Amino acid sequence: MKRYDALVLGAGHNGLTTAAFLARAGLRVLCLEKNDYIGGAAVSRNLYKDWIYSNCSYVCSLLRPEIFRALELERHGLQITPFGGSLTFMENGDYFGSYHDPAVAYREMVRHSRRDADAYVRYRADTRRQCRLIRDFLLTTPPDPTSFRAADLRALKAIGGKLAELDEMQMYDTLRFWTSSVADFLSEYFETDVIKAALSGSGIIGTALGVYSPGTAYVLLHHYMGDIDGNVGAWGYARGGMGAVSNALAGAFRAAGGELRTEAGVSQILVKKGKVSGVVLDNDEEIEADVVVSAMDVKRTFLDCMQASDLPGSFRHRIEHFKIRGSSGKLNIALDGLPEFPALPKGSPLYHADMHFIDSLSRMERAYDDWKDGAWSADPYIDMVIPTMTDPTMAPPGKHFMSCFVQYCPHKLQGRDWTQPEREAFAQTVIDQIARYSPNFKDLILHVEIRTPEDIEAEIGITEGNIFHGELTLDQLLFNRPVPGFSQYRAPVSGLYLCGSSTHPGGGVMAAPGANAAREILRDLKRPNPVPPSYEDD
Repeated sequence: MKRYDALVLGAGHNGLTTAAFLARAGLRVLCLEKNDYIGGAAVSRNLYKDWIYSNCSYVCSLLRPEIFRALELERHGLQITPFGGSLTFMENGDYFGSYHDPAVAYREMVRHSRRDADAYVRYRADTRRQCRLIRDFLLTTPPDPTSFRAADLRALKAIGGKLAELDEMQMYDTLRFWTSSVADFLSEYFETDVIKAALSGSGIIGTALGVYSPGTAYVLLHHYMGDIDGNVGAWGYARGGMGAVSNALAGAFRAAGGELRTEAGVSQILVKKGKVSGVVLDNDEEIEADVVVSAMDVKRTFLDCMQASDLPGSFRHRIEHFKIRGSSGKLNIALDGLPEFPALPKGSPLYHADMHFIDSLSRMERAYDDWKDGAWSADPYIDMVIPTMTDPTMAPPGKHFMSCFVQYCPHKLQGRDWTQPEREAFAQTVIDQIARYSPNFKDLILHVEIRTPEDIEAEIGITEGNIFHGELTLDQLLFNRPVPGFSQYRAPVSGLYLCGSSTHPGGGVMAAPGANAAREILRDLKRPNPVPPSYEDD
């Protein structure tokens, strides 16, 4: 039986990132994936004729440029193309557009409120300051505030140094920001409902919280921390769909000598005498390794794939209460042509934008109320993009692919499984909302893929289909993620590590958890470390 230095469980983007860095350090690494394709949620799938769907994650921004460069992902075919702005349709027939050109963006905001246009300058400066504060710590291991180890003391000193750069009012604003709702935060700057609604979407996407829920201001910031070609906050498409990210990472892994197996789901992580010894696959095959790294979420890792007797009871109790709640659905639609939106001027660049169809905070909160009642939103928040406006490789000539990310959609309907008629009714709700603003939309539909959180969980293995592998609330961030005392990618079993989005800094196609975990593993093994440096390495 071949023995490996390390097994990585899950070939999503974080698992592949960890595997690539470990292989580049000279370890014999096997990455195991339960599906017959790689990528997890960052995947491109041919599900209808000649269309390619990014059928889970659908836009790219958060992928850390340090990782892109270190793994030379451009050599493995990854290209990211920015897309243009955002758009919110209004019930009165008007719209609010957001543009990359500052002068155009200002004129559009003045059209709705000059006061808000002027306030946006202050808003942008304040949110960028918060981004600068956080971004330096994305590719770092969270410090343990109860430890007196040198690395933790250096990390705490670095955090303190960043905070010391703020003046007194900025310090108050930062502490308030981390605990505020996105609605309350935006209301301090803006008076116009459609502008607040347009900006608040980033605070609820993928989150089982509403716009008035404390903590959603940070979720907004989480979505602002990415960049495309150095443009902070910009979003783009991976050419060929989001699977291009995973394929490039897999290319880097294989180029370093790594081995990748699909259709190799893990049923159990083996522990002998308090140390990990390998895994058992779904087909009962055993594979031995000195190190096992799980890219699965923490509930899947510790509650489904481990014996309760192999874990401390207090740790297992905390994992049971880690919040991973499904709140997002998805529709992927093949179109026979480009939908018309009469509210937009002909040839508007906003056809390249992400589009939304809900124009007030009150409507967004009512959508959340439906989810709390165990139902999908009757008037949902939809983040809709047409990637083929920018990347024509995803559909035949003259045809289009539409991606609709939907808030809110529960994992279970009033506590029970979804039926097929209910799935179709959910999809019809989304289609009807878009059709109110596009009279030819329904006639163009050739195929619809419907994905509830239940579907996402069944296919990818993410608990409740939660795209972040756990809520991004203050009690589940930094040294609290996933649980206090175990935020540094190590499990309470020797040789077992975590590299998925349940760890710092959280979800999104960022790859930072995967890189951070690799750094800690290689430190423990005292091996050469090709992971991008953090302040801890200075």
